[in-house]
Amino acid sequence: MTFQPLLPVGGLAGWNFLNRTIESQKLLQNASPVAQREMNYFRENIGNISSAEQLVGDFTLMKVALSAFGLQEDVSNKFFIRKVLEEGVIADDSLANRLSDARYAALSKAFGFGGLGEPRTALSSFPDEILSAYEDQKFEVAVGDVQPELRLALGLERELETVLENASSADARWYGVMGSSPLREVFETALNLPETFAALDIDQQLVVFRSRSEEVFGLSEVADFVDPNAAESLRNRYLLMNEINNGQASLATSPALSLLTGISGGFGTTSLLSVLYSG
Repeated sequence: MTFQPLLPVGGLAGWNFLNRTIESQKLLQNASPVAQREMNYFRENIGNISSAEQLVGDFTLMKVALSAFGLQEDVSNKFFIRKVLEEGVIADDSLANRLSDARYAALSKAFGFGGLGEPRTALSSFPDEILSAYEDQKFEVAVGDVQPELRLALGLERELETVLENASSADARWYGVMGSSPLREVFETALNLPETFAALDIDQQLVVFRSRSEEVFGLSEVADFVDPNAAESLRNRYLLMNEINNGQASLATSPALSLLTGISGGFGTTSLLSVLYSG
């Protein structure tokens, strides 16, 4: 039986409920027969894997490995994943470094098949490292099946750190946000950018992301959002704007609007919405 988390509502109210119940819900997920079988198999066999070819040749190991990085949809792309793993991340022109999605570089770096030494699969701590990420990602996927916006909210800090770890300049970090589907959606929604925004020239998008972020949050760089308070502000605004955009926020009773009304120092609902949609 597939695990389904209990999430009676979405938005900010759903986020608060999830935070209160996340540990008990994760325990239920990890106790499922499918999760137990996959995790036990990975723990028992990953130490015998010394090459990318071996990893992609074992469906269960590859499934767990990719799921740990949110890349489970690539499980059938054996040649592509093998190339990502074998080329590593040392060379600037390696496949993982050329891809706009930083999760591939994180995957390649974690396994170390393209490094100068032995792959990291032989380390005693490696199974726990990957399985911890696997558990988190599996839970996020399950949450997303019920309330999609809460999946993005859950993974926000990790996705930001992945971009920061794999981009060396401020501009490259914004490009990393653009290349990450979860982060792009969070930022575009939080900054109230139109659906046509992604069709702009990528350099124009960079200018808009940076200036709009400064207007809304007083922060112009991706690295600024590593601060817990900044990340929380980004997440809360994303959840609020998502509610409004989907017609879920009641002007009279929405906890999200009540929160922002309190913060806004006396704005009426009409004035508040004007501020939210400005720019």
